[in-house]
Parts: sequence; C-alpha cells; structure tokens
Amino acid sequence: MKVSENCFHCGQGIEKERILFDERIFCCNGCKSVYEILNTNNLSNFYELNKRAGIRPDESSSQFEYLDTPEIFEKVTDFSEGSTSLVTFKIPVIHCSSCIWLLESLHTLNKNIKYSQVNFTRKTLQISFNHNDLKLSELAVFLTNLGYKPVVSLETADKNVEHLDKSLLVKFAIAAFAFGNGMFLAFPEYIGGEDYWMEHYKGLFRALMCFLAIPVVVYSASDYYKSAWYGLKNKIVNIDVPIVLGIIVLFGRSLYEVATNYGSGYFDTLCGLLFFMLLGKIFQKRTYNALSYDRDYKSFYPIAVTKVDFEGKQDNILLSEVKVGDRILVRNQEIIPVDAILINGEGNIDNSFITGESESISKQPGDKIFAGGKQIGSSLELEVIKNVDQSYLTQLWNKEAFKKHETGLDTLTNNVSKYFTFIILGIALIAGTYWYFIDLNKMFQVISAILIIACPCALALSAPFTFGHIMRILGRNKFYVKDTITIEKIAKLDTIVFDKTGTITHRKKSNIKFEGSEINEFDLLNFKTLLKNSNHPLSKSLYEFIEVKDEYFPVEKFQEISGKGYEASVRGNVYKIGSAKYNNQESKNLETAVYISKNDEYLGKFIFKNEYRENLKDLFKKLTNYKVFILSGDNSSEENQLKELIPNYKGMAFNQNPEDKLNYIQNLQNQNMKVAMLGDGLNDAGALKQSNVGIAISDDSNSFTPSSDVIMNGEKVVGLDKYLNVCKGSITIVKMTFIISFLYNIVGLSYAVTGHMHPLFAALIMPASSITVVSFTTLSTWILGRKYFK
Repeated sequence: MKVSENCFHCGQGIEKERILFDERIFCCNGCKSVYEILNTNNLSNFYELNKRAGIRPDESSSQFEYLDTPEIFEKVTDFSEGSTSLVTFKIPVIHCSSCIWLLESLHTLNKNIKYSQVNFTRKTLQISFNHNDLKLSELAVFLTNLGYKPVVSLETADKNVEHLDKSLLVKFAIAAFAFGNGMFLAFPEYIGGEDYWMEHYKGLFRALMCFLAIPVVVYSASDYYKSAWYGLKNKIVNIDVPIVLGIIVLFGRSLYEVATNYGSGYFDTLCGLLFFMLLGKIFQKRTYNALSYDRDYKSFYPIAVTKVDFEGKQDNILLSEVKVGDRILVRNQEIIPVDAILINGEGNIDNSFITGESESISKQPGDKIFAGGKQIGSSLELEVIKNVDQSYLTQLWNKEAFKKHETGLDTLTNNVSKYFTFIILGIALIAGTYWYFIDLNKMFQVISAILIIACPCALALSAPFTFGHIMRILGRNKFYVKDTITIEKIAKLDTIVFDKTGTITHRKKSNIKFEGSEINEFDLLNFKTLLKNSNHPLSKSLYEFIEVKDEYFPVEKFQEISGKGYEASVRGNVYKIGSAKYNNQESKNLETAVYISKNDEYLGKFIFKNEYRENLKDLFKKLTNYKVFILSGDNSSEENQLKELIPNYKGMAFNQNPEDKLNYIQNLQNQNMKVAMLGDGLNDAGALKQSNVGIAISDDSNSFTPSSDVIMNGEKVVGLDKYLNVCKGSITIVKMTFIISFLYNIVGLSYAVTGHMHPLFAALIMPASSITVVSFTTLSTWILGRKYFK
C-alpha cells in the first residue's frame, strides 16, 4: 500500500506532481518557488510557527493589468504621493499566525515594499510600496505567487469607511466611572456609626453621588428610553418599558430621599445596574461584528472591464462607467458583469454562480448572455444591453421580496416582559390602595420600593449574555450567526429546506463511472494528456479520476468547439472528448456525461453523479422533529437516490429557478411553517431572504455567500442537528435565568409590599441578582457547548 505524501509547503496531499527539492517534497512548482523565496530571504521560520501553515499558490494566470490604469489605480489605492502609495487588499485566505508573520515580513522579500500590516479580523493587508519601481499589478501578482491572492472588486474599491459607533463605549465608560466612584462615596454611610465628620459631610457626599448619576440617567440610559418608546409606538410593552420605569422611579426616589434628608438614595445602585446592562450590550455587539452577512452585487463584480472600440483598440474602464451600446471583452474564467449580446467568439458559459449547477451553456454570436455567468474558453466580445445596476443579477438582489425587515420586538424577553410589567403595576396598585387607607406617607414609599426592586435588570441581562456566549460557541464551530434574534428564530423552526447542489452535495466532488468497452493504458495515457489541455470543469474532474501515470505527450491539431467538445492527435491517433452529439451518439436526458472516441470509433462515456456529503443519512435520522424538503435547479435524475437518503422527506422539487425557490418557501410559510433554508448559490438568495432563517453554505472562505442570517461551513452541514440543539438549549438557559430573576423579585417584593424595604437591602439585592444571572449563564452555556462540541 502506498503511503500518502504531503507537500512541505501547503501540507496538501501530493496528487499530480512530486517535486523533490532541498531534501523536501512539494506538490507543485508554485509551492517549491514560495519555499525558495522564503529560504533565500531567511524566512524559513514561517514553517516553524504553525504546522502545515503554507497556502498553495493560485495556479491560474492572474489578470491584474487593469490596476495600472490611472483612474483605477487612484480608486483602489488609499494614498499616493511622490513615489509612495498605500493600498489595502482583502485577502480571504489569511488563516493563522504564520500568515500574519509572513505578510508582515514582505519588506524583506521585496525591497520596493516599505511595510505591510495585517488586520486579521477583517482579513485585510495594508501595504506601503514604491509605485515607481513596483506597479500595483506587479504587487498583486507578487502576493498571488506567494499564495495570498488579493480580492479586488467593486465593493473593495468603494472604500465604504466604517464609522465605528463609539457612543455605546462612551455610555459604558460614564456608567463605570459613576458606579465606581458612587460606591466609594456611599461606603462610609453604609457602614454607619455616629462619626461626627461623616455626619457633617454626608450632604456633600450625597450631592456628589447625585451629580455622578445625572449623566448616567440622562445619557447612558438613553437607548433604553428610545427602545421603550419604539415598543410603545408599535403597541408592544417590551423589556425596556419596565426598565425605564424602574430607572425613573429609582432616580426620583433617590432625589426625594436626598432632598428631604430621609436617606442616601440609590444613586450607586442605579449606576451599577446600568453598568451591568451596558456591559451585556457591548458583549453582544462585539460578537462577530466583523462578518458580512448582507452582500450586494459589488462584492463579486470586477472593478474594471476592458472596453473595445470599433477599431479594435482596448481600454480599461471602471465598471460603473459602462454604458448601453459599449463593447467589452470578457476573457477565460472572467465573470460577465452586465447583460449583453454576444458579438464575436463562442461562449461556453458556466452559470453555477447564478444557478448553483455546474452545467455549461453554449452561446453563439447573437445570443443574449446574463450577468453573473463565467466564460470558460476563448475570449468574447459583448455588446452591453443593460447597465450594471439594471442587469438581471442586480435586479435579483434588489427585489423587495429579497429584503427582510426585522423589528426586533418579537423576542422571548419582550414576550415575557409585557406580562411582567402589567403584573408589577398591578401589585403596585393593590399595595398602594392598601397603604392609602393605613398610612398615606408609607404608600409612596411602598409604591416606589415595589417599582425599584422589581426593575427587571437581571431579566434584561439574561438574554444578551446567554446569546452572546452561544454566538461565540457556534462561531468557533464555523456556524456564524448574524444576531441574537436569529438564535431565537432557529429555536422555533419546524421545517428545513435543503438546496441540493453544493449544500448536501460536495461542490467539487463527483461520482464518476465509465460505461463502454475497456480502454487500454496506451489510450488512457493519451486521454489524460488531452484532458490537461482543457479548462472545462468536467475535464478537470475526469483528469483527477483517471488513475494512470501522469505523462505528457505532444498534442497536435488541437481543436475545441465551445460547448461541444474538443479533439486532437496524440501519438498518431485522433481522439474526441465531448458531448454525445459531438461523438455521433444519442444522449439520455437525465444524465451528465462525457463521451469519448478514437479515430471516429466510439469507445464509451464517463457518467457524472453528484457526491453527497458523508453521514447525511445519519443527519436526516436526527431531524425527525422537522419537516424536510429538497429543492434543486438540476433535473430529477437523482430523485430515487435522494428518496433513499432522506426517507422522512415531505417534498422535493427539481428544475427550480430563483423565483420558484422563493415562491416554494412562501407557500410553506403560508401553511404556518417556520422555515430554515440552506443554500449556497445566488439562485438561493431570494429563498434565503424569504425564509425565517437563511443559512448560506460556504465550502471556501474566498467564495461568494449570498445575504443570509447564518453563514455555515459546508463541512459542518452533516452536524446541523447539533447547532439546532444548541440554539434550543440556549432558550432553556434564558428561561432558567428568568426563574432566578423572578425568585429575587419575589423575595424583594415580599419586603417591599409590607413596608419593610430598607435602602441597604435594595442596594444589595438588585446588583446581586444581576451578578447571579451573569455567573449562571456563563457556566451553563459553557456546559451546553461542551455537550455538543469537543
């Protein structure tokens, strides 16, 4: 049995080539070249920082010449003056400490690079370089050759400066300052005693605590006032209504006590409560705020296109400047940015970006081509028929149905709080009525005590802290949740809709079987040589599938007919690889196949079937509590296989376009189902938006993911049940924290309604409930995470 070998640089298994250099083995010349560069410049520590840290260089030829066009250079760079320019590239493949170390050592590899700095969270690299001696395009190629290909798109060029909202931090800082100093000023009075000095200056201390509390009440708590008002406007009593009521009564009661010399008030307690609540908000906001869930067409369109005039002269222009009637050039592997008519060339369009399916469509001059397709083969000349913002792809994004508007009001906390508020107000009314007839002076003390002690601060803390921890646990396991509302929505799901291709199947793997007469090794070697000359996805898969020694023989008279196939003479024989018609055969409608012949004699066909992710059957067995549906833009050739894989399915639909998928989700929702949609292509964007929870599947950190509530790593799909269970478990934790909060309130209220509420007792029990809730939720979410994820 052959022992598998791994490349010294990138760590991947060696499949095609085996290159021995410097007593080390490499999988390709690219990896060997990167090793040479690092070794020559004394940067071999790269391999010691992290095991298997290298990244395989992009083997495709990069087209970065357009970056040197003055107008595009100015748009892409951050700063340029004299001989120095500053540029920020987005590099999705940055993944470990070795990457950071290498990318921040670029100045040792190239003397024209002055410095480089990585922002790991945002996966960006800022480089200062000498643009006179190193062109921007050369810099991009240099990074690509190292294995860190920059992504340059309209979105990255727009440079939308993110204005960090620091107001929450300022509010928190004010509350923290007031809380700390307020406790310090209140401490002497808490310990009591008949000290003359304390008795003489207690008025000053109380006034200082009041002045410290005013900015906290007015500014730090302002978000709670806005939220309460927003809820009331929408006829919903959310959690912030009783909180605001508690803040106002707490502050008002404190002012009354200080003014009448009745007591020291609750200024320190008030500042402490707001300190804890704002801490919870910050914790919640910081969790995965760097992820982008709402992408538009700018994130994957090229920044520039090649415009061709009627004399054949080529000119690089910004995509935003392309007008109807312009002629543009689209090369091999480039995305078509606008709806256009094919003028010259033979199109072989891969629409997997739009449809999710890898089938290529043949186009002839005069045919219409939609934006979003990728040309595979020779370059095309196209005439623009729609501007970029009016093209099919852009319209697909901008459909109103694709936009989901969240109020954030229908949450577990708010549903509990509306009853909680009315119960507390009812208790205050009953107790107030009772004390009105017993002792009028005590009535005001009892009412204010009830509203103070029942302020649901611990209740408000439970959800942000619990869901914040859960978001962090899910994120560590490659399930990135957009916000805390999404976790609650996941817990309520009863229906799951799976897109087929790229979601429950591997995007890049296919099951291939040969049907025909046996092919001898001589012909197999020739076929493999011929396959190496094609860029078609099926040819690439077939190249990997044919297990013979990888030898290269001279190829003569190579001829490719886009969308049909290609032929050439290898070692004196003419071979044809392509469609059934190209090989004079009849094709079956429900199969994807590559037909081959030798000297016009048909030899057989390779039939391609999707390879499903491992352990899918186990997953569907665990989803018995959910209604499962399958959607696909592909034909129904694998329907029987899917039925065997998913015995508990409720429905399947094939040949679904984006509109069909969206309507399918709507129909399920009209039957009062709570639907989650799992999809990976732009064709799923509408369905993802329409569903209650949209989960975008991404097998590659550099690949496009449509707008969604969750971004999930493709490898983790088979463990979907674990993520659903964690979200359900988090709701149980929140409910348990509610019980803890209510227990504190019951104890406090029993003292308040009887008129025995001591200020010191209130000052202790309120922050104690908050600290208990934070401690409990931290421990319980850790246990929940350990239960499902090692």
